[in-house]
Amino acid sequence: MNLFKKYLRNAKFAKSFNKNRPALEDNRFAMEWEKRYPCLDDATSTTGFDAHYLFHTAWAARVLANTRPKLHVDISSCLRFVSMVSAFIPIEFYDYRPAQLHLSGLESKRADIMSLPFADDSIDSISCMHVVEHIGLERYGDPLDPRGDLKAIAELKRVTAKNGDLIFVVPMGSQSIIQYNAHRIYAYEQILQYFSGFDLINFAYVDDAGKFTANANKQSTDNQLYGCGCFHFKKI
Repeated sequence: MNLFKKYLRNAKFAKSFNKNRPALEDNRFAMEWEKRYPCLDDATSTTGFDAHYLFHTAWAARVLANTRPKLHVDISSCLRFVSMVSAFIPIEFYDYRPAQLHLSGLESKRADIMSLPFADDSIDSISCMHVVEHIGLERYGDPLDPRGDLKAIAELKRVTAKNGDLIFVVPMGSQSIIQYNAHRIYAYEQILQYFSGFDLINFAYVDDAGKFTANANKQSTDNQLYGCGCFHFKKI
């Protein structure tokens, strides 16, 4: 935004403040210019949202509503996801930087995805969403490791129980690239190859325009740069 447009916006806000102040105070509130809180971008025709994070967590919650595990283990996914779902399904949440969450049905613990503290084939229901693409890119102070994502995937595969469910989400497009130091973007067949030994139960996708497809396929990712691929796997 150029300086002239910024000036006009601020002037319009100041005019509205002075015009509306008597009515809004109404002998009930103090409305002071020094304590103003301008919100100048919210008068939109629709409510905006982050399509990746809204849709992938909503999709994952529906997977768990269908599978109904006695206990679900999540590795470093969205805090809102584990906070909400733990109201209905007991969840153990693990992160390298453990979150100070204190809610019924939810335990927050520390773990390193490169060396998960679980026995082989021990977890019946596990998720790791929008996490693996960051591993080894130094974004969070972790050391550079070009194969960090593959090591993390190997750990997720190792600890998933036979016939267990794995919910896995990463950025996905038609081409596999790294946008250093933010994340990797994967191709559809690449993820299927990495999860050999698992059956694909469902693939959902959020495309570049933010459109969500609950039952997607490889073609859904064609000509996309930075979509969101949601995989429900079952270990064979």
